[in-house]
Amino acid sequence: MALTIASREVDGVAVLDLSGRITLGEGSVQLRDAIRELISKGRKNILLNMGEVNYIDSSGLGELVSAYTTARNQGAGVKLLSLTKKVHDLLQLTKLYTVFDIYDDEASGIASFK
Repeated sequence: MALTIASREVDGVAVLDLSGRITLGEGSVQLRDAIRELISKGRKNILLNMGEVNYIDSSGLGELVSAYTTARNQGAGVKLLSLTKKVHDLLQLTKLYTVFDIYDDEASGIASFK
């Protein structure tokens, strides 16, 4: 199942609803393009809703880190929302859990940008 991305805005925060797999090739490129497009439009607050992401490979992880770094360098922020157990465990295993701000519910994720 390929990655699908739906973009919406809530209280000035760009929310990307991700669904599927973030893997080498199309999935990671889609994510990179979506985040760069938001930043180029001046969006500074980006929340990645990962509740429907069922798999991330190493290049997908690399893409998350790259998105985070790109956003930070542009004065923007990328935060994660609703991790599945599999993705949560992967971020803990790779110690990336300490890098990202991660939220369980959308309201607290949105509020964290205020």
